[in-house]
Amino acid sequence: MNDAASAPTPAPASRRARVRAPELIGKGGWLNTGGDDLTLADLRGKIVLLDFWTFCCVNCLHVLDELRDLEEKHRDTLVIVGVHSPKFVHEAEHQAVVDAVERYEVHHPVLDDPELATWKQYAVRAWPTLVVIDPEGYVVAQHAGEGHANAIRTLVEELEAEHEAKGTLRRGDGPYVAPEPVATDLRFPGKAILLPSGNLLVSDTTRHQLVELAADGETVVRRIGEGVFREPQGLTQLPDGTVVVADTVNHALRVLDPATGAIERIAGTGKQWWQGSPTSGPALDVDLSSPWDVAWWQGKVWIAMAGVHQLWTYDPATKTVEVAAGTTNEGLVDGPAAEAWFAQPSGLAATEDRLWVADSETSALRWVDTEGVVHTAVGTGLFDFGHRDGAAGQALLQHPLGVTALPDGSVAVSDTYNHALRRYDPASGEVTTLATDLREPSDAVLVDGDIVVVESARHRLTRLRLPEEAVRVEAVAHRTRREATEVAPGRLRLDVVFQAPTGQKLDERYGPSTRLLVSSTPPELLLAGEGTGTDLFRELDLDPELTEGVLHVSAMAASCDDDPANEYPACHVHQQDWGVPVKITEAGVSRLPLILAGMDA
Repeated sequence: MNDAASAPTPAPASRRARVRAPELIGKGGWLNTGGDDLTLADLRGKIVLLDFWTFCCVNCLHVLDELRDLEEKHRDTLVIVGVHSPKFVHEAEHQAVVDAVERYEVHHPVLDDPELATWKQYAVRAWPTLVVIDPEGYVVAQHAGEGHANAIRTLVEELEAEHEAKGTLRRGDGPYVAPEPVATDLRFPGKAILLPSGNLLVSDTTRHQLVELAADGETVVRRIGEGVFREPQGLTQLPDGTVVVADTVNHALRVLDPATGAIERIAGTGKQWWQGSPTSGPALDVDLSSPWDVAWWQGKVWIAMAGVHQLWTYDPATKTVEVAAGTTNEGLVDGPAAEAWFAQPSGLAATEDRLWVADSETSALRWVDTEGVVHTAVGTGLFDFGHRDGAAGQALLQHPLGVTALPDGSVAVSDTYNHALRRYDPASGEVTTLATDLREPSDAVLVDGDIVVVESARHRLTRLRLPEEAVRVEAVAHRTRREATEVAPGRLRLDVVFQAPTGQKLDERYGPSTRLLVSSTPPELLLAGEGTGTDLFRELDLDPELTEGVLHVSAMAASCDDDPANEYPACHVHQQDWGVPVKITEAGVSRLPLILAGMDA
């Protein structure tokens, strides 16, 4: 997600700066500890890695996967502690955190911190953030964003050697206690489609399989793909009867032949896409990033590429992939496909003239027309969400993951964090509620005039009769609960601080190696300073008539290995996006520093 609530500290903590780690506190208590509460004193002698995450954030999910190998190899010296720090109201519910820990197979202790107490103690500014604490209880490093596993691995090995020699390293089992497994036919199912046979095919996400269910939506006919998939999500049927599967954590697309059960990888290398990687070419040679849903539209498979905030396409005729919409910047910007911004697109539904998109992090319903222009039907941006019906311009959703085209031209939205099924009617421009008391609905499919909802957190499919009249609910609106940075009216100096990783230098062989993009919500907040430039600093003029808003900052820097003997040095692109809520006050600051960390990808 890489959002920032206020300016980060000037630099990551130095290994030699003896900064005592603050205590771990959170009103939600501890998970994966067998019921015990942990303190830093309990962890003394271990290297501790705090992972500040929230389960809506795909970048946080990427980091969970990055850390699995590190966690396994250093199990006797390293304790990873997840500090769950919510963005959305739903994420502050304890049961939702319990579900997420199981859903994403988190195999270390997790502190549920619904009020962001520990987040504030450690001056965290972005999801995800990693903090390393040495065996004596001192903070020795802090990294924001993805891609730091190699740097942390090196640091852990250095700390092991240093504290082994000092006698301050304590080897042995950590405090993790696995929860008891639960027997259900489905476990956190993601998406579903109706097969020509009348059966339903469901992505059984946490069990890493597909499950074919009989027409009743309950009886298991067969399980498909054991050992092949990792957290599969989206499904779409091609004209030839085969099914394309978004194999999300494997960063790949696979095709299933329902008749034979044969499965074949058709796109992705199995590696996660990073800035600077190819964005088009032979499908099996191009990296993907957390494909979350797929849909057949205009002769191609469209891909909701949640991991990079874009839409891509796969062409079965040429066996190629390419970017179709989005810039990789995270936010809500409409317009031509190449200029539009998305934020974790997670659900797709195709009609003849539109591709509907559930854009989860902006709590928005978007659509792409046949000319390639992106529009927003419902939603205003990264920070506003809730449950409110009415005119689309005023209606609110909360992190929707699915969208389903209905026969009358309207669409049903799986409004995941509101536990509701909503309906948007383009003809009237109205949003209504079709059903409530669903548990994290993530998709829905039409079956014989009814709608079958994937209730992900209840591990089942639920069949509903489409009502003639919508359910009335009390309107609720929310804004992301993080303190705004107080800034002075008028001139504000924005500084993005970047230091190339050890052994690298800025790549200036072909011109400027940095880029800075700045915009605001509302647009009137910035009187001057918006747009794109090559310097990592910018003088911004803020409208003194406004009292608050959000600065959207996207920074990029390219660096290459600094080895004169290497004729072909490896090069790397570092990028981070921030959404910075600001409050304009006379006592506010006149300089806003943000840290663009060099990443070891």
